[in-house]
Amino acid sequence: MASVTSQQKIVVARRRAAVSIGLNLALALGKGIAGVASSSTALLGDAIHSATDVLASMAAYVGLWVAGREHPSFPYGLYKAETVATLVTSLAVIVAAYEIGRQAIFGTKQLPDVAIALPVTAISLLIALFFGLYQLREGKRLDSPALQADARDYLADALSTGIVFIGLIATHFGYPVDRWAAAAVSLFVFRAGALLLVSALKDLLDASIDRATERKIIELVERHPRITRVDQCLSRTAGGRFIVDMDVIMHTPSHRIADHVADRLEAIIPQKFPLVVMARIRPHYSSAMVIRRITPMTGPGGLPSGHFVRAPWFLVETIDTARDDKVLKRQFLENHHAAREKKKGLLVGQWLLSLQPDEVLVPGGHSGTAVALLRESGVDIVPLPDKTDA
Repeated sequence: MASVTSQQKIVVARRRAAVSIGLNLALALGKGIAGVASSSTALLGDAIHSATDVLASMAAYVGLWVAGREHPSFPYGLYKAETVATLVTSLAVIVAAYEIGRQAIFGTKQLPDVAIALPVTAISLLIALFFGLYQLREGKRLDSPALQADARDYLADALSTGIVFIGLIATHFGYPVDRWAAAAVSLFVFRAGALLLVSALKDLLDASIDRATERKIIELVERHPRITRVDQCLSRTAGGRFIVDMDVIMHTPSHRIADHVADRLEAIIPQKFPLVVMARIRPHYSSAMVIRRITPMTGPGGLPSGHFVRAPWFLVETIDTARDDKVLKRQFLENHHAAREKKKGLLVGQWLLSLQPDEVLVPGGHSGTAVALLRESGVDIVPLPDKTDA
């Protein structure tokens, strides 16, 4: 799904949610009919749980439908509609927990008819378990918090149905634990709902993204040759997706280069981090006093090379522009990609970019992948003086 856009993922996730609605409705009806016919308090409580799951799945579907819309009044998108759906899901699960517990305490004390309840419970358990695991996998693949919440609801349903199943088997062997099973179901369901509620509230209150991911995004930006440092990074979640807002310090006297680098980074960040749906880079730029210049060389102490990607060596100089371009440091680096037959330009360009140059001297008339990569990253491409060894 690497090439699938966020909007396409939402469309696919919406179809999954629609299937979930129908399946939950079938489970609720099956358990309800079997619960009434068998007089099983635990199975009736489980049917109530599945009935609230219908509402939760509908909320997930509506949330995914709204999240896929665009509106000028919501410039940051409607991704939090999924968070609202998750919030509704959590409240539905908590209500289910209460209803199951109430049935356990005040419901009928009649022993259930195991012959009716047990087969329905076993089938419901298998359906909820396998579909829950499938839905969870798809929710992670599609980066959909609503689908993941729906999946966890199915797994909570499978857990509660499993307890009912064990209780019915115990009843079959003469142990009347149906009411105890219903009480246990209510506790498990309440815990699942509480966890979902906390997660949704954190998202609605604009919790920042996890620190590890934020640090990786900052490191990606600071590796750019034109970036001195990230001055400030503000991030927040939006329906399980991320919005990043950065102030960066650049060393360039050109607003054109600063804008170009900012635009480029705004495109690169979502590519490297698919959960980021929006990145905003505000550049603060000025002319750098100390710059790094790279020149292709025939060898240490030799003449500049008339070739670029095939140059056997590169000279890396640290220059103080405020002191008449005084060279502060010189270092010769061997080009280990010079003999490559394939992807030479890409490899040399990526290697030179990793050195974070401000300007690169290129023999006249030379172009290609390496030069294009450097120029695209905002590095100044300067024609090399004629005195070269071709």
